[in-house]
Amino acid sequence: MKQLGLDGIIQQESKKVRIQDIRRLPLRYWLLVLTIMFFYNGVFPFVADASKFIQDKYSGYSQQAAAHIAGAVYDSSLVLSAAVGILIDYVGLRGVFAVGCAVLTLPVFALLAFTFVPPLVCTIWLGITYSFAAASMWPSIPLVVPQATLGTAMGLATSVQMVGVGLSNLVVGHILGTKSSELKIPLWRWQQMMIFMLANTVACIVASISLNVVDKKQDGTLNRTRKGAPVGKDREPTDTAQLLDDETGPEGSAS
Repeated sequence: MKQLGLDGIIQQESKKVRIQDIRRLPLRYWLLVLTIMFFYNGVFPFVADASKFIQDKYSGYSQQAAAHIAGAVYDSSLVLSAAVGILIDYVGLRGVFAVGCAVLTLPVFALLAFTFVPPLVCTIWLGITYSFAAASMWPSIPLVVPQATLGTAMGLATSVQMVGVGLSNLVVGHILGTKSSELKIPLWRWQQMMIFMLANTVACIVASISLNVVDKKQDGTLNRTRKGAPVGKDREPTDTAQLLDDETGPEGSAS
């Protein structure tokens, strides 16, 4: 950008906070936001109720032991996240990783809903897919939006994610249907909750596949590997054109 002499324009545009910036956000961005939202719709509500679920479904687990098993989702992420981030930076293929995370999360909720596989297996498994999702989905946002709208894009994505998680928690609360944490919740209600988690994961798969299809039809930024052309160089003309369009009036002169 500095070589093109447009860094000043970008800095000036970045300082402007305008609702019209939302119009710059492309289809790939919205599909990415939906992918993030649906993935987290399955993770956060499950972790919030996992301890109670383990105590109700599996015998022999104290409240403390169940809480430790539920926390294995974040413990796994704590251990793996840095290494996973380095791997994805080296390999690329962020769109492929997004699809893979969603697909590999499906068996977790299926096992929890329909089998008695030890819960620690499922929570560690979910922690692994969660690590890859966080390292591949969120860093993809700067690759699909103009740099001048990056702050808007990140904030909007976070808001949409939180709205989705909040609504999912309301649905889960309605499914479980209890006002006391001391009462044992029937297993059929827990099964319905896991099916709801499965539905969110399926929606995540659909959104992530659509994201890859749209990305491939455009410049393939998300799935570019280190052996491909540098991402930044390919994106500059698009961002520049959008910035210049905003700076240029209807008569074609810079305002």
